Amino acid sequence: MKEKPVIVIDDKIPFIKGVLEPYAEVRYLAPAAIDRTAVQDADMLIVRTRTRCNASLLDGSRCRFIGTATIGYDHIDADYCRSHGIEWLNAPGCNAASVAQYITASLLRHAEKEGTDLTTKCIGIVGVGHVGRQVEAHCRRLGMHVLLNDPPRAEKEGAEGFVSLDEIARQCDYITFHTPLTREGAHPSYHLADERFFGQATRRPVIINAARGGVVDEQAMLDAYRNEKVGDLIIDCWEGEPHISADLLQKAFIATPHIAGYSADGKSNATRAMVAAVAARLGTAVDLSAIIPPSPRTPVIRLTGKSDDFARAVWQTYDPLNDSAALKSAPETFEQLRGNYPLRREFGAYTLTPAAFARDFEGWGFTIES
Repeated sequence: MKEKPVIVIDDKIPFIKGVLEPYAEVRYLAPAAIDRTAVQDADMLIVRTRTRCNASLLDGSRCRFIGTATIGYDHIDADYCRSHGIEWLNAPGCNAASVAQYITASLLRHAEKEGTDLTTKCIGIVGVGHVGRQVEAHCRRLGMHVLLNDPPRAEKEGAEGFVSLDEIARQCDYITFHTPLTREGAHPSYHLADERFFGQATRRPVIINAARGGVVDEQAMLDAYRNEKVGDLIIDCWEGEPHISADLLQKAFIATPHIAGYSADGKSNATRAMVAAVAARLGTAVDLSAIIPPSPRTPVIRLTGKSDDFARAVWQTYDPLNDSAALKSAPETFEQLRGNYPLRREFGAYTLTPAAFARDFEGWGFTIES
């Protein structure tokens, strides 16, 4: 009998246990336990961003495939993998709707705090890929004026519809980042928002980082905040995670432990993508239908017809102030808060009722009571 391949899987990846066992020897390990010894005889790895896939981990192993159940891939040494015949795959777009939900909920909370009307505000979206497109769609539904910055897309599609980073800094009341973290190439994103960028800000913008910590120069951002060039901070991704800046943590309006994309829906999307990839490499078919998140505890949202109906409905699906309060009260628990994050559902898991009020919110992904 042919020996089953060995697959090492991060034990924080949900909805995957029991799915691949008929086809492989599966070992579930905590991220900290996925080390050089643990992967020596592994044929495949399924990991998250906490596992650095480089020479220190992989030298001498027989691993030939790495699947990361994340959109980000800066934890994978692509050059090393290429030179050692190791194929790798991420899950682009898997959590786009989740991040858009986070941004929408945060914008609504900030507008509530300031007593402002988002339809009078301009938002700049830096990086308009899978996630940025979803954020763009939500911001347009909110009635905001939207400016887009994405040099790779502008080069490929034409400059129309895109603006420079300088214009984003000068024109926007909110600026949200959704780029991968890259240090090389034609458009590196490391410290994209730096001292020069913040120096050009004229409208004391709210800075939102739900991309990667290194996209924003945190010292420059902190200086800009102290000098009143920046009006407020909404931070989900941090430099030096899990050891985050205490100053930024306390000054931020919303501060969360890198969970913007951590909906149960996004995680199940990533898990399905990884299982499908493994199945293809094993030359077998695997049933993906069981990889679904459970229903939310209160799936029906009753509207009242009041002006704050939509905001209240969004916050019933997800309220970032709860995660922010937890992190601010115990920043040393960053990893635990992230690793043990509860199952949050996206808009589509909820039904709005009654239909007479719910029709106003068609297009957001909610189920409308028939």
